[in-house]
Amino acid sequence: MRRLVSVVVVLAVAGCSVLRDAFSAHPGEAARAAGQTLSVERLAGMASHVKGMPLQASNLSQLAGIYVDYTLFAMALANGDSLRDTAVMGRAMWPMVSQLKFDHFYDRLSANQQPTGGQLDSLYATGDFRAFQHVLIAVPQNAAPPLVQQKQRQIDGLWHALVSSGGANFAVVAKRSSEDPGSKAAGGYLGVAARGRFVPQFEDAAWQLQPGAMSGVVRTAFGFHVIRRPPLAEIRDSFAEGVRRVLMSRFDSTYLADLDARREIRVSSNAGETVRAALQDLEDARQDSRRIASYRGGGFAVKDLVRWLSAINPRFAQALPMQSDSQITLLVQQIVERDIALQQADSARVQLTDSEWTEVRKEYDSTLAILANMLGYSAAMLRDSAATPDARARFMMARVNDYFDRVVGGQAQFFPVPPLLAQWLRERSDWSIDATGVQRAAERAASLRAGADSLRPPGAGNQGAQVRPAPGPPPVPPVPDSVVRRLPSRRVVQ
Repeated sequence: MRRLVSVVVVLAVAGCSVLRDAFSAHPGEAARAAGQTLSVERLAGMASHVKGMPLQASNLSQLAGIYVDYTLFAMALANGDSLRDTAVMGRAMWPMVSQLKFDHFYDRLSANQQPTGGQLDSLYATGDFRAFQHVLIAVPQNAAPPLVQQKQRQIDGLWHALVSSGGANFAVVAKRSSEDPGSKAAGGYLGVAARGRFVPQFEDAAWQLQPGAMSGVVRTAFGFHVIRRPPLAEIRDSFAEGVRRVLMSRFDSTYLADLDARREIRVSSNAGETVRAALQDLEDARQDSRRIASYRGGGFAVKDLVRWLSAINPRFAQALPMQSDSQITLLVQQIVERDIALQQADSARVQLTDSEWTEVRKEYDSTLAILANMLGYSAAMLRDSAATPDARARFMMARVNDYFDRVVGGQAQFFPVPPLLAQWLRERSDWSIDATGVQRAAERAASLRAGADSLRPPGAGNQGAQVRPAPGPPPVPPVPDSVVRRLPSRRVVQ
């Protein structure tokens, strides 16, 4: 799972080996984790080499946070904790577990939205839902009369060919000749819709068609169409799926409207201002208990939003401060709805199946394997190389520092500790990021950068390495950006 994108870029463009011994003991501390310290001088030295990075304390704090996460991960391994405990896995894999849990809950709620065989026949016959095919010959809005006439002759020829075959080869003709890129590959099939989806001229002709019938040439703003209503026998499976989608969409809207009304969800009037200010420093935002929404029976704080953003798509946390108040309010409203829905799933005692837990375990183990591979670590290597607790700690920190040296040198890919695993590690460990130390590091970094710039030959650019994405699947199934839409996609978290 990628997170703190701007910091990943920071590591990508740092062009010198500045991370070695970053956690050795120094008087001026910027951060501390599990007995290891990040010195002000080391943090400043790294930041000063990042071309284009604003030397703000918040940026350096995020960078220190990455060090904290990797140090806590490494120290857990040094202390013999494999991190494979089921409870740890459940916390780290919360997005995937919650998605599966909600899928089961949602299936319970919407069980009657799947039409049976008899219901499907009735729905097709009554015409509440329709499915059509069409062939389109597109006509530009400002087409000259000669071009319009040419297009008219083209569609007339296709219509006569279709009539002569009784429409039996409609899909073939559509695939070959239609100029609608959205339906061409599907034989002109437009899916299932209630009335109101298409432009009036199209619908006036289409809704008059009996099963298997075909229209004449119909003119709309898009061009010339020939429309067909395929009989149910041809499209039973696709029609059933289309009806299910329409019914689910209607159910989603009703479910969420009812949820909003019953729980009285209210987003704070200053939510936009609060969120933008809080997310300027993610380290602090993760601990921020200020409420930005309330509902009957509970509330939603800044730290809850940060957790969801990390699970959905960490890039949102970087982009959200630039959004308008209304956009932030909408996102908070939708995430609160999903949070309540998951609470309801827990109250209903929804559980994952054994096979689903197996898949969760597989994904989690893959994440741990990637992290170990990034560090060049194995349990056998640790056992053979370090016999005492202090030796194991030194060994693991050497692996961490070597890994970051390789990252900034371009010999290794960057893969952050997944946010929710990092959060669990922080909750059970001794760590801190010193704001005063970070501020001193920012000031020292500015001084170092100024000195380096004065010595750089004219025209010399940054030669930092470019970081490539880590191989293999992400540790948590990715959630599409459409998560900010409502529930029809059924993707509560991903």
